[in-house]
Amino acid sequence: MIPTLPATTPAIQRKAALTKLSRHRLLASPAGLAGTLWLAAMITASLTAPWWLPFQTEDQDFTAVLSGPTATHWLGTDELGRDILSRIFASAAETLGTSFIAVVVGVGLGTLLALAAASSQRGEGVISRVTEVMMSLPGTVIILAVIGAVGTNIPLIMAILGVLISAGIYRVMLGQAKSLQNQLYVDAAKVDGLGPLAISARHVLPGLATTIVVQSALIFAVGLLIQAGLAFIGFGPPLPQPSWGGMIQSASQHVYDAPWLMVPTGVVLALTVLSANAIGNALGKGPNDTASHLPSAAIRRKRAGQAVAAAAAAPAVGNPPAAGKLSVRGLSVGVDGGTPLVTDVSFDVEPGIVLGLVGESGCGKTMTALSLMGLLPSGVAVTGGQILWNGKNLAAATDKDMESIRGRDVALISQEPMRALDPMFTVGYQLTSAIRRLRSMGKAAASAEALSLLEKVGIVDAKRILKTYPHQISGGMAQRVAIALALSGRPRLLVADEPTTALDVTVQAEILSLLRSLVKDTGMSVVMVTHDLGVVADICDQVAVMYAGQVVENGATASILDDPRHPYTLALLAADPHANSGHDMPERLATIKGQVPQPKDWPGGCRFAARCQFAGSACLVPVPLLPTGTGVGLVRCVKADELATEGLAWVATDVPSDLSPELGVPAEVPARHRLDIIEKDMA
Repeated sequence: MIPTLPATTPAIQRKAALTKLSRHRLLASPAGLAGTLWLAAMITASLTAPWWLPFQTEDQDFTAVLSGPTATHWLGTDELGRDILSRIFASAAETLGTSFIAVVVGVGLGTLLALAAASSQRGEGVISRVTEVMMSLPGTVIILAVIGAVGTNIPLIMAILGVLISAGIYRVMLGQAKSLQNQLYVDAAKVDGLGPLAISARHVLPGLATTIVVQSALIFAVGLLIQAGLAFIGFGPPLPQPSWGGMIQSASQHVYDAPWLMVPTGVVLALTVLSANAIGNALGKGPNDTASHLPSAAIRRKRAGQAVAAAAAAPAVGNPPAAGKLSVRGLSVGVDGGTPLVTDVSFDVEPGIVLGLVGESGCGKTMTALSLMGLLPSGVAVTGGQILWNGKNLAAATDKDMESIRGRDVALISQEPMRALDPMFTVGYQLTSAIRRLRSMGKAAASAEALSLLEKVGIVDAKRILKTYPHQISGGMAQRVAIALALSGRPRLLVADEPTTALDVTVQAEILSLLRSLVKDTGMSVVMVTHDLGVVADICDQVAVMYAGQVVENGATASILDDPRHPYTLALLAADPHANSGHDMPERLATIKGQVPQPKDWPGGCRFAARCQFAGSACLVPVPLLPTGTGVGLVRCVKADELATEGLAWVATDVPSDLSPELGVPAEVPARHRLDIIEKDMA
């Protein structure tokens, strides 16, 4: 048996989260909610049947044989005058209970076999061969043979049915269990000394919880039908004990002279089976936690309506952007329900310009980039502002409108190239299919263009790569293929979501050089999401520094890197080894105290104030994004110009009084290097 885990373990916490999510899915699905209510009512009514049934199951009323519904017999009577309502609910408890036996045995045994096989390669071979033999056996013949040997023992029959079904459950669970076994946190658990049993219980089993619940609901419905079918052919509970299958069999003999007799039991059985299936379907429609996907049609319609309303409320732009220019004005993104993730983001990207979105994790960079493509996750939507592209407001565009823009005008390069490549198809097939769809080319022309694109992104042996599958190429090669795939529609705007993060330094430099040459040759513009200020200095023409869902500084790359005006930008540069490489490297790089606040904890004033050593009373109110004193760029800080003009003298007056006002910082040191020197001296 799998040991019970303490309530404080992460596995139990994940189980609790999955239970909460499953409950939410049932409540969100009308069919699932109706099925849950029906099963709950049936179980409650069957368990309390002895206290409220109007008649005993064998009470006969010969004055009302084969009667329809009456005030005395609400659902009528059978051929012996027995009350149908009483017989249905009196037999419901045993029918439902024995069906659960098939669920417990089938799903339980199948899950345990899958866990054992996933944790041992040798065990997988043995278990798979045994389950293949089990799946080849004729289940009906085995059940009838058991009945002939031991008689009609319904609990035993359901247990045997569960054993036979467990082979199919094992095949369903095995792939998911093996995938979970390959996760990095499982390797970390092995390093910590956990054995296979503990790993399966703590790390793999919680990941199977949703599948287990769904399969249990479906197997429960199968058990009901099998049990009713056996009773229908005479292998149910012994007479005169009632059963749903036996009652349907009796009703079938009077289908012409008393057709109503078939209705009550048949409807109850059908609704119970449909309820179990509806619960399984509702639980199976939950989103996958490890992969992003497009939202449902209902969510897209809702999101489109919200975006249109937000666009109508947004202030009009005086001059529409030129062709090929991206203009974002007051963009806000939030979770359905009100929690904001991005607020009042504005920037422009001219043709041929590379804009870098910079900031720590959780600052809203990726949400901003995905909103440009209309690919926000399920439950997240644009709540305000405009995304203007070629005279269209993409924030108000429907998913159908975006189909003519994605790939053709705007394309995406993701951080993980395997998100763009399907492992089931060759690189050539995927690239050719995209070219034919986006450019309406013939097969031969598309194949030639695919070869040309691979050569354009720097792949030397392009013909061979076209014939390979994604898993057969390296990460850097896969990223080049992903870039070629993004270029297949000749987009004018490329959204790159940290395209070099997963690559080593050498390959990263090659990818950046490739992007630079593409921008130069094609004139397209790029929105680059990155944490690396070295990448910004290498490829970006403009920078938008984001913090807690806002743009705190925006301007030309050279201006921001050489003379930052916002304390957050100054702190990022002081903590970056690239920015300090031109001067004597300090013994310890500067750090930014604290962490980025969660959206629900955003303060009403400056969102960086809690981590800023220059914060004062003026930072307690909202700070707008205003032009700097030099007229170059925008900054969201009330002390930006004061910090820039008074320099270190101003900084020295803001440090604790017991420190020397003269920090010994040379006047020629650029602003981006001040924090690390000050912090070193203060330490």
